[in-house]
Amino acid sequence: MNAHEIDFKLHGDDMQFVEIELDPGESAIAEAGGMMYMDKEIEMETIFGDGGSSSKGLLGKLMGAGKRVLTGESLFMTVFTNNGRGKKQVSFAAPYPGKIIPIDLSEMGGKVICQKDAFLCAAKGVSIGIDFQRKLGAGFFGGEGFIMQKLEGDGLAFLHAGGSIIRRDLQPGEKLMIDTGCLVALTKEVDYSIEYVGKVKTAFFGGEGLFFATVSGPGSVWIQSLPFSRLADRIFASAPSNGGSRGEGSILGGLGDFLNGDNR
Repeated sequence: MNAHEIDFKLHGDDMQFVEIELDPGESAIAEAGGMMYMDKEIEMETIFGDGGSSSKGLLGKLMGAGKRVLTGESLFMTVFTNNGRGKKQVSFAAPYPGKIIPIDLSEMGGKVICQKDAFLCAAKGVSIGIDFQRKLGAGFFGGEGFIMQKLEGDGLAFLHAGGSIIRRDLQPGEKLMIDTGCLVALTKEVDYSIEYVGKVKTAFFGGEGLFFATVSGPGSVWIQSLPFSRLADRIFASAPSNGGSRGEGSILGGLGDFLNGDNR
């Protein structure tokens, strides 16, 4: 294997974190800000590029860094290496309620395509790049933009998604229609396109948007029940416009605000 062979354990239910166990000399890579805690013997190092093989040379690292910029990520990643004598742990936490998905890339043909914000951490040797959708419609109307991330290699990678997660293994020719924000990841064999809802009334008044994602087998897809964008929209819609309390759950909420002088 080119990637380091790491062990892991998932903790928690709705707010999960993954604890990675590193043998001496082993490393894990992660986006900045994901680390929760680590043993003292673990050393952090900022690297330039996409986290893949160190034998790419300067040009390869520059290309990897440039691809990360296109996805809105930093030019740099963080490597966590066990410089001690025994097994040591480093943990990475999910950024919002949901589930962490462990994926062994060696079992997925060496490549998985995912939402650009889904990647949490991986074994060193896994490359995090970009994947251009073959069809323009998927880029302009796919909800996650024309560019998605791709994880390549033969090691473990960890994705995070909101709410509950389901994996669907599609048979050849089997199709599934998914809300564009709910599609988390797919294997490289899956054909992915964007389709119009079809009916004007349904599109404008159905509450499900104008387009949905169509995925065709063979291959596997991962679907989330609560995209962060949907959660953020609900929070924003429920937030009081004047910064005060909305009196949720009480029929006297509005009257209480009036008596307290909130309504002038």
